Amino acid sequence: MDAFQVGTKAQAQAVDITRQVDSHVSAAAIEEGAVLVYCPHTTAGIYNNEGHDPDVARDVMAHLEKLVPRDGPYRHMEGNSAAHIRSILTGNGVLVPVSGGRIALGTWQRIFLAEFDGPRTRNVQLHYLSGGGNRVG
Repeated sequence: MDAFQVGTKAQAQAVDITRQVDSHVSAAAIEEGAVLVYCPHTTAGIYNNEGHDPDVARDVMAHLEKLVPRDGPYRHMEGNSAAHIRSILTGNGVLVPVSGGRIALGTWQRIFLAEFDGPRTRNVQLHYLSGGGNRVG
């Protein structure tokens, strides 16, 4: 396992972590396979989506706020139930292919850490799955 930390500056924020992930994958010398990018927190998430236009990430966060408002009728007394629910919606990890020692994303894709209960320092874990080079077909 490999890991790094991400500091967030707002209560809800999407942080592009693609460069950090790619740098760690390159240093790990995994030529072919995949990397699981995982966030071990219950009030943050990891997702993969368009990163070329920053308005997409802003739209995602704004609409999650509308879907799961911060001040809903929640029973959890800490006041962060919305963050827990949003984390469930985004998920805590993404599996990304590795090819030629680099992450293999689509043209516009980026990897984001989604903060829902910040500002905080979040841990991101990378779990490598090395490919065997076997091809089907």
